[in-house]
Amino acid sequence: MRIRIAHETIYRYDTPATKAIQILRLMPRNHDGQYVVRWRVEVSEDCRVEPREDAFGNLTHTFTVDGPISELAVRVAGEVETQDTHGIVRGTREKFPPSFYLRQTDLTMPNTAITDWANEILGDGKSPALETLHALQQAIYANFTFDVNATVPSTTAQQAFANRHGVCQDYAHIFCSAARHLKIPARYVGGYFLRGDGIVNMESGHAWTEAFLPDLGWIAFDPANGICATEAHVRIATGLDYLAAAPVRGTRYGGQGEAMAVKVTVDQASKQSQQ
Repeated sequence: MRIRIAHETIYRYDTPATKAIQILRLMPRNHDGQYVVRWRVEVSEDCRVEPREDAFGNLTHTFTVDGPISELAVRVAGEVETQDTHGIVRGTREKFPPSFYLRQTDLTMPNTAITDWANEILGDGKSPALETLHALQQAIYANFTFDVNATVPSTTAQQAFANRHGVCQDYAHIFCSAARHLKIPARYVGGYFLRGDGIVNMESGHAWTEAFLPDLGWIAFDPANGICATEAHVRIATGLDYLAAAPVRGTRYGGQGEAMAVKVTVDQASKQSQQ
C-alpha cells in the first residue's frame, strides 16, 4: 500500500518571539515493510535545517530561527510504501539492547493500580508472553474511552489509567508501563495511521507501542485500535515515551500568547501518483 501524508504545524504569537529552537522527528526510515518513496521537510522561516540522528536512531531535523517571529510553520509531506508484516518489526535502526526499554520514565511510571491490573492480566504466569501482550492490549482497548479532550503531553500513565480515558499517546504509555512492570521491554512509537473509515483529515499523528520477545523480536501493538500494526501504520520515531518521540519539540524566547494549529492528512495515494 502506498500512503500519502501531509503534516502541518503552525505557531502564532500575539507578541513576536525573539528566538526559537526546534527539533523535529518527522522523517520516516526504511525498514522491513516500510519504504520511503519521497519525503520533504520545510520550515517557513529562512534558517539552516540540520539533519541528524538522535540517541534512539530516529532521523531528526534541528533548526534555530532568530526573531522577531510572529508565525512559524513546519510542514512535511511525502509518500511511503508499506507492507503488512503481521506486527513483526525488523530491519530497524537499533542503538540500545532490548533490556534498555525496561526503564520507566516519569510518563510511564506505574503505581499500585497499574501493577495490580497488569498482574491480574498475567495471572499465574503460565501463558506465553505473546498471549499476555495481546491480553494487555485488548484490556486497554476495551476498557478505556478515546477522548481527544482528555489529555495533554504531560499526562502520565497513572493519570490516564485513573481517568479511564485519553488518546493514543495515553494508551501507549499505559501499555509500556504495564509491560515493563511484567519485565517485557516495551517502547513508544510515533507515526501515522491510515484509518479505514474514510476519514483522512486529523488533528495529530498516531501513537502505538512495540514490545520485545526473544523468539520473535519487536512486535508492534496498537492499543488505541486493538490491533497489531498493519500496512496502514507508518512508523516515524521511537523512544521510552512521548517526549523522546515527539514530532515537534523545542523552546522559544519571548512570544507571549502562543497558539498552535496542527493539520494532518493521511490517505492512500492514487494509482496515478504511483506510476
